[in-house]
Amino acid sequence: MPQHTHAHPTPASTHDTTRIDDVRIGAVRPLITPALLEEWLPAPAPAQALVERSRREIADVLHGRSDRLIVVVGPCSIHDHDQALTYAHLLKAQADALEDDLLIVMRVYFEKPRTTVGWKGYINDPHMDGSFAINEGLELARALLLDVLALGLPVGTEFLDLLSPQFISDLVSWGAIGARTTESQSHRQLVSGLSCPVGLKNGTDGGIKVASDAIQAAQAAHAFMGMTKMGQAAVFETRGNQDCHVILRGGKAPNYSASDVNAACALLKGAGLREQVMVDVSHANSSKQHHKQIEVAADVAAQIAGGDARITGLMIESHLQEGRQDLVEGQALQHGVSVTDACISFEQTVPVLQSLAAAVRARRAGR
Repeated sequence: MPQHTHAHPTPASTHDTTRIDDVRIGAVRPLITPALLEEWLPAPAPAQALVERSRREIADVLHGRSDRLIVVVGPCSIHDHDQALTYAHLLKAQADALEDDLLIVMRVYFEKPRTTVGWKGYINDPHMDGSFAINEGLELARALLLDVLALGLPVGTEFLDLLSPQFISDLVSWGAIGARTTESQSHRQLVSGLSCPVGLKNGTDGGIKVASDAIQAAQAAHAFMGMTKMGQAAVFETRGNQDCHVILRGGKAPNYSASDVNAACALLKGAGLREQVMVDVSHANSSKQHHKQIEVAADVAAQIAGGDARITGLMIESHLQEGRQDLVEGQALQHGVSVTDACISFEQTVPVLQSLAAAVRARRAGR
């Protein structure tokens, strides 16, 4: 039989892969490394001690060693350093006044998941003009976290981008995984290696099983690809995170009532997980009406006062002033008003915090 050989002619020129590779990439820009940013903006010893202590205190609540209530409260998203610090000063006074009953963590969110498109947050677009100065955004975000920690206030944030935690997670006492990403395998793997306690939200449809599955996945060890502090691609092997919990944030309907808490805890028990929930009084639980957060918090406070120890925390969206505003080119922003979800004002927040502290005291007295 004749032998068929396949000739490999020498190409006349270098093979052009641009026809098949990076065809939808407009530009590739350099990214600062986490190690360099940490060298520029290191965490001083008092900040390290605060992060370590507050993580331990949050874990104590989650594992039943403390009966305080975790309250993650602050702006829907950060868009201005000075306004965030003004808010932090006010919140610190409340945290100190109510510390016997509440473990207050400031909500400092830099990354915003969008249903379609929109401003993606302080890290992605710090100038809010589509310039996407991400290196500057990372530096500004870390600087703000250090300033809040310097006041003695622990911070919580949502982990949305899979690389950004390397730049800031050493300063974070509590993390959240949002409703849109709780089902993501990559985010579950990320949580398994994070050093802080993490809350995982129920799905956007209100389903709790997604969050329950996510907790089980995050408790396990994983191996996955990522970036080291030095900016090198690497395989990370994690030990698993035992400090995870569900956040009820509503879905097609609110899910903060006593019957909803019972149903969620029954599902968690069936999965062999701790029967505990944190309630986000915003989002679908307030039907996206910021004023309703006050009403929802009152309902949850009544459940706590009635003796329900399974409710370990609340989330509240609160800013200096109430409401929200749109980004309009050429138009100045109102001071202290959210540019994403509508928030209650700080003035409206104080009585909510006081009522939650009273509920914790009532629960404690009833034992």
